[in-house]
Amino acid sequence: MSDYLKKGFLLGIGAAVSGKEKLEQKLKDLVERNEITREQAKNMMDDFITKGETKNQEWSDKQKGQMKKMAEDYGLATKEEVEELRRRIIELEDKMSTTNLTEE
Repeated sequence: MSDYLKKGFLLGIGAAVSGKEKLEQKLKDLVERNEITREQAKNMMDDFITKGETKNQEWSDKQKGQMKKMAEDYGLATKEEVEELRRRIIELEDKMSTTNLTEE
């Protein structure tokens, strides 16, 4: 991962942790003032975490897509393409060895 992407990722994590801590404190205050129940606070926190996990997966998928596009732009082979070439090379080597054996 490039340094730029890594810093951006860490910044996002820091913001998420800070947001989670602030939300926890706010929910705790609301429970103490009897404005919401503990169950409501727990549900709100669970929703926050679920949304965070969803956004994380979306970000991860988007990053993978961008990396794949960059690889294509630079003309780099994908893992699947390299594996296909390996398979074809093995196949050709087998054919050549079989041909050499029958000629001898």
